[in-house]
Amino acid sequence: MNRHLLSMFTAVALLAVHTCAHAADRPPVESFFAHPDVSFVTLSPSGRYVALLNRLSDSKQALVVRETANLEKVTVVARFDSLRLRHIEWINDQRLTLTLKNTQIEFEGNDDQIAVDRDGANLTHLISGHWDHKQETTGSFIKDRVLTADYMFMDVTHDGSDDIIVGKLSWNNIDQQPQAIHPFRLNTRTRVLTDMLTGPQPELVRDWLFDAADQPRVAVTRGKGRCIVYYRKGQQGPWSEISNRDCLQDEIFDPLMFDNRNTLYVRAGYKGRTALFTFDLDKKTLDKEPFVDIDGFDFTGSVEQDLANKKILGVHFVSDAASTAWIDPAMQAIQKKVDALLPGAGNRVTCPRDCREPAAVVVTSKSDRLPPAYYLYTPADGHIIGLGSTHQAIDRKQMGKRDFLHYAARDGLQIPVYVTMPPDKAAGPRPAIVLVHGGPYVRGGSWEWDAEAQFLASRGYVVLQPEFRGSTGFGSAHFRAGWQQWGRTMQDDLADAAAWAVKQGWADPKRIGIMGASYGGYATLMGLARNPDVFRAGVEWAGVSDIKLMFTDVESDASQDALRYDMKTLIGDPLKDPSAFDDVSPLAQATRIRRPLLMAHGAHDRRVPVVHATKMHDAVRKTNANVEYVVYPEEGHGWRREEDSIDFWKRVDAFLDKNLAHAAD
Repeated sequence: MNRHLLSMFTAVALLAVHTCAHAADRPPVESFFAHPDVSFVTLSPSGRYVALLNRLSDSKQALVVRETANLEKVTVVARFDSLRLRHIEWINDQRLTLTLKNTQIEFEGNDDQIAVDRDGANLTHLISGHWDHKQETTGSFIKDRVLTADYMFMDVTHDGSDDIIVGKLSWNNIDQQPQAIHPFRLNTRTRVLTDMLTGPQPELVRDWLFDAADQPRVAVTRGKGRCIVYYRKGQQGPWSEISNRDCLQDEIFDPLMFDNRNTLYVRAGYKGRTALFTFDLDKKTLDKEPFVDIDGFDFTGSVEQDLANKKILGVHFVSDAASTAWIDPAMQAIQKKVDALLPGAGNRVTCPRDCREPAAVVVTSKSDRLPPAYYLYTPADGHIIGLGSTHQAIDRKQMGKRDFLHYAARDGLQIPVYVTMPPDKAAGPRPAIVLVHGGPYVRGGSWEWDAEAQFLASRGYVVLQPEFRGSTGFGSAHFRAGWQQWGRTMQDDLADAAAWAVKQGWADPKRIGIMGASYGGYATLMGLARNPDVFRAGVEWAGVSDIKLMFTDVESDASQDALRYDMKTLIGDPLKDPSAFDDVSPLAQATRIRRPLLMAHGAHDRRVPVVHATKMHDAVRKTNANVEYVVYPEEGHGWRREEDSIDFWKRVDAFLDKNLAHAAD
């Protein structure tokens, strides 16, 4: 293990618990946006041990392991300084693997991977987050060498060995993002690296799916606008094509997992939405009826299985809120008992790998007014013990109610929306915020805890989070309705959300603001330019200001494939009609923005390079003096450093209080 990593990852002997005092009326910014107090709660394969990340009194982090039969038996495995934990998995009951991010390096990827025994011994550095071209690797076997940053963690194995699966990334000579990944098996003690593939194989594979024996059986490629899925019957068998489709125009075919009986589960189109199907690998056909289908929602979720006993237990999914449908009677009984012990919350139960008679299960409990809290439930005696919350200073009484509703856009399209109300009662309409999700072609939220929405609600704002057209999760028609509608009907949906809230009597029409990040930042700028009578102030961070720059900026991480296919379909073609983007680019409309504006950006943002912000700020300042602007020098596309996140939300708090909360016009 190199000295640089050792300086940031050191063993400790004592664990301190971080606590915060409750504010009398307005919870402080830190209670929402500080790094979690407890997170990454994960059971060992047998269920005898639970690993979790604890925040220490000095704001650093420590990885601890507890015995589930006696939680007082605690081992502090390691303490993190400038490294932050991104992912943790048990390799077996003795050993864990951790993915770590150096907060001093902005770029996505460049993660360190280590493995360590549950008592803190035998710590092995597996992948370095630092590029070192002197360590270029050749051949199938590498001993006693730390892999370079062109490797990444993919999965653990499930055979009880000390091995994990890593992928070697490859690039073309143009794109910043890798074009393919190749799987290897890596022993976490000896560092022996073994190629998992032999013979002819598909080219430019973006994703691999492994069966229950940890063999790569499904390969997913993406190129020139086409998504192709290949399958092989056995470890040495030939690869055959099972799906070849236009990635956007055709019905989705998204392989999710193999179960222990060699059944492939696929997310595929059904009645205008996506559902979960089983797939006959011999006939290469979907089952006639879906395994899981949720009326009104695309299937988003995962299958819970008992790996040791080759049994599907149930399916986790999201409709308006997260839930689980259990097939296994024993798990149904456990869920019922847990829900009785933790009423009023969504309680996700997670089994260890051997779930026949689990020693313990982990419960992640959260609601609209409470951030995730973790519990250990032991089915044998029915006891449940709290392990802590991600944000322990949050008081449920200071949080507002959150609902899932619909409103009609001006063309009649029904738009889903999450509404979070302030916790206190009001005699009349209040100030309101339309909080716009990024993407934009993603789902924005769920009913459960949303720190940004609850923070704003705690300041007295009604928070509207529209799943505007173009958002995924609500059927293909809703998704397609947003194609090439940046600044047009997608933008209308946001103004219509504000008008709807006024009509409901919730929002004061003279005190409605708009805010968001990435696409949400773009929509904020366009909202202030197009609808100054609706939106009286705006906050944007990491926002797009010039659509043409998305296609031309050399600092952008958009691939050539995305530029030529996906973005032309979803956003528009800059070659066919370059002037069309002027009407829907905030930069071209900068002189129309006269309302107060807060802008923030990361200096190292590669998704939306900072030139978007600098050009926009300079243009708006020519006609609008009420513009605040901050660049965070160590950040990328969003805030990773705790101090930056807290600083930003303090600025938001002060800006909205000054320009919206008490504004008369």
